[in-house]
Amino acid sequence: MADNERLAAPVIAWIGLGSNLQEPVLQLAKARQALARLRHTELLWHSRDYLSKPVGGVPQPDFLNAVSCLRTHLGPQTLLMALQEIEEQAGRSRSREIPWGPRVLDLDILIYGDLQLTKADLQIPHPQIARRAFVLLPLAEYDPNLEIPGLGKVHERLGAVSDQLIWPYPELSAQQGGG
Repeated sequence: MADNERLAAPVIAWIGLGSNLQEPVLQLAKARQALARLRHTELLWHSRDYLSKPVGGVPQPDFLNAVSCLRTHLGPQTLLMALQEIEEQAGRSRSREIPWGPRVLDLDILIYGDLQLTKADLQIPHPQIARRAFVLLPLAEYDPNLEIPGLGKVHERLGAVSDQLIWPYPELSAQQGGG
């Protein structure tokens, strides 16, 4: 099946959201709205927002991160293209950004059903999923027993990242669970 074809049966996809530029709270709110409007897709759930320290050593502001759950009929490549379009609409320019640097908006496919995929432009599950508290903690908020294909359950991975600084963003901590 071509990646741009509509899948007959929906797949549950987990999307990581991050921003540390241009009003991150607003960026994540707009990203959630855009995810809810994706064709052949339904936004099922989103985590609260979390503040986290940037990784990679580039001096920059803290990140605001979250996770959303989608039920989608889009293939993984088509979903990736849709996410990149949302990023571009928010002002992200991949050609001008610094590797591991600040982002207006970063949307990543974390998990896509039980798919394990390695391509030049897409790896599922996300290659850093098991190393990032700002991904694992929001996933655990939904279900600590959620299976990461090929890597085990979320709660099994959380212990390895317990030293990473991450905390719920106060203004949004009560807005968990909407969609």
